[in-house]
Amino acid sequence: MENPAQKNGAMDFAAAFAAALAAVLDEATGSSWPLEVIKTRSIPANEAVPIQFRLTAEGALRGECFIEFYEPQVAALLSMIVKQPVNGLAEEHKAFFAKLLSSVAERLGDSPLAEPGALKCRIERVSGLAFGGMFVVPVAMSQPAPEFQLLLYFGSQLLEALSPASAGRPANQDEESVAAPFNLKLVMDVELNVSLRFGRSQLPLREVLELASGSIIELDRMVDEPVELFLDGKLIARGEAVVVDGNYGLRVTEIPMPIASHLLN
Repeated sequence: MENPAQKNGAMDFAAAFAAALAAVLDEATGSSWPLEVIKTRSIPANEAVPIQFRLTAEGALRGECFIEFYEPQVAALLSMIVKQPVNGLAEEHKAFFAKLLSSVAERLGDSPLAEPGALKCRIERVSGLAFGGMFVVPVAMSQPAPEFQLLLYFGSQLLEALSPASAGRPANQDEESVAAPFNLKLVMDVELNVSLRFGRSQLPLREVLELASGSIIELDRMVDEPVELFLDGKLIARGEAVVVDGNYGLRVTEIPMPIASHLLN
């Protein structure tokens, strides 16, 4: 990121989130959770299965960031809370963790980021997201769970809101105009390949080799969850699957961040 004001604002937001999360975990586990923002250009590698959440800010700050945890670390955390081993994350475990993060969102609204009552935040679970080109802030906890880490991915709207230079901008300014410079007009007729994702699943090689006509593969998404639209591996929209003249289609219900910002990244 080249904008120092936005970078500093993102770091302050991440620190406030870290403090709110630490306070909730202190209460839930009965032990101290020192948590810090990692100020480094290198992002810690983690090949574990991610658990992803979207944080939406409204009021004094508007925009989204995405939070990525990892299954083994979340399972270890939940084991401490429920006082019994959690060897794998079932749906009820993920729902419980999401409820825990809702308390974090409430505390974040009372943080020094804005005047009391001026900031509202909510956190909801999402899945299968790709974060290419977004500004990332790592957060790490060293105690009592070694190597516990998470990543915060900041959307362009929230980054802009976190910059002091945005304080005088009218609230109703068109978001798309911020993200889309004039040079995009030169490529407006270029055709791009987009794809829909209904869900995904992990299969051992044995089960892949045993696939045959009539085999059923269970996906990680409920039937009432929205499908996702991807452009070059990046999530650009969510919506409902529909049928148009005998073909599958998508009725868009949500655009997480201005689409033009994906092209700029």
